[in-house]
Amino acid sequence: MLDFIINILSTPAMLVGILACIGLCLQKKPIEEIVKGTVKCIVGFLVLSAGSSFLQSGSLNAFGDIFNYAFDMQGVVPNNEAIVSLALNDFGTDTAYIMALGMVLNIVLARFSRLKYIFLTGHHTLYMSCMLAVILSVGGLSGFPLWLAGGCLLAFISAASPAYCEGTMQKVVETDELALGHFGGAGYWFAAQCGKLFKNSADQTTEDINFPQRLTFLRDTTVSIGLTMVVFFVIVTGVAVGRGILSADPDTILKTYTNLGELLNVGTETQTNWIVWAITRGLSFSGGVYIILSGVRLIVSEIVPAFRGIAEKLVPGAVPAIDCPVVYPYAPNAVLIGFLVSFVGGIVGLLILTFWNSTISPVALILPGVVPHFFCGAVAGVFGNAEGGLKGCIFGAFMHGLLITFLPAICMPVMGSLNFANCTFSDADFSWMGIVFGNIAQHVVGNALMIVCVVVFLLPIAYNYIAPKKATVAE
Repeated sequence: MLDFIINILSTPAMLVGILACIGLCLQKKPIEEIVKGTVKCIVGFLVLSAGSSFLQSGSLNAFGDIFNYAFDMQGVVPNNEAIVSLALNDFGTDTAYIMALGMVLNIVLARFSRLKYIFLTGHHTLYMSCMLAVILSVGGLSGFPLWLAGGCLLAFISAASPAYCEGTMQKVVETDELALGHFGGAGYWFAAQCGKLFKNSADQTTEDINFPQRLTFLRDTTVSIGLTMVVFFVIVTGVAVGRGILSADPDTILKTYTNLGELLNVGTETQTNWIVWAITRGLSFSGGVYIILSGVRLIVSEIVPAFRGIAEKLVPGAVPAIDCPVVYPYAPNAVLIGFLVSFVGGIVGLLILTFWNSTISPVALILPGVVPHFFCGAVAGVFGNAEGGLKGCIFGAFMHGLLITFLPAICMPVMGSLNFANCTFSDADFSWMGIVFGNIAQHVVGNALMIVCVVVFLLPIAYNYIAPKKATVAE
């Protein structure tokens, strides 16, 4: 039974569908509207998930493998799924209880504090629960004290992460009824602050880029993203193929870089030319983005009105916090620019870490992971664009790329001390939570650690009742 409940809670489509159904029922909508709204919310999330999966399997993972091989990069690629899959072997039950309790406490926090956000990105909730289970166990917690401490921290970050993105998020979506529910929030906030340095240039946004008359077709997002990624794929794949042919025999390449051998069929007879393969993968990237945008539009059109029932009846002022692709339709050009510039920032960050490692002290080398730099870098570009236009988009995304390179590098020793060598999380909130509470757990142990976690959870509630609220101006 517990496994069934956890599966429901960790599946964003089912979770959002249930909440949409509750919201519509609380509004006493006719049965046909309840069914329609619930089904469309679930289908929208399934479409979004399908687009994300297609994007990763069809383009992003392949691009990352080829890029690392082509330019002979060695190091750690931050990956949420990889470290969670390892941790769940030993902490599966603890993760489940922390996740269930944390989601309940998130609603409590939204009800009794000024952090009115209900976090709806189920897989990120699962990942954070797993990380907290591992970290807090090092502090000597187990059983219910571990679940309570982890649930309190999960509820806190689930409400806090959308909160520090709130100001810029409202500029992006032009409403206060939708929030960003993704544990890259610290990175997005940082990108927005960097974008504000160019607030005088905010009128010239990424969406106002002027193309010559014969290039106006590039204003079509699907076309511009597709052509851009085709160029990148052809260049990087060409370097990889050239390097493979000139510097090693095919058998060595296949043994040392199996994925690349499978992708490019190095050393085997093939019916697919590498240029055709690169063009197909580049256009698949655009297709994945198109699917994601379609799913987001479907979700937003249904979840906001459905959620009003929860906001009015259960948690006054509650705001749904949705996965990061929710912002993509509002600035499609910023999505592409943000990804590419964030990735460049990751490469620059790697060079800085390499210099540091060779001249100052040993440090983990963090390779630019294409998946986090796309999903998170795209949002950083949108946020930077909202605050500082085109210049803000470029600078904000670049600084975000540096941030999600350095934070995982700082977090690596913490993960190593938890017996997870060569593994680290990619998104900013995972990193800073891991650094802060991972170090606390190594110095504060037992019930004292549990009390610290409970106090962190209670602080926003105490602040709500102690600190004066802003006076509202009567109309």
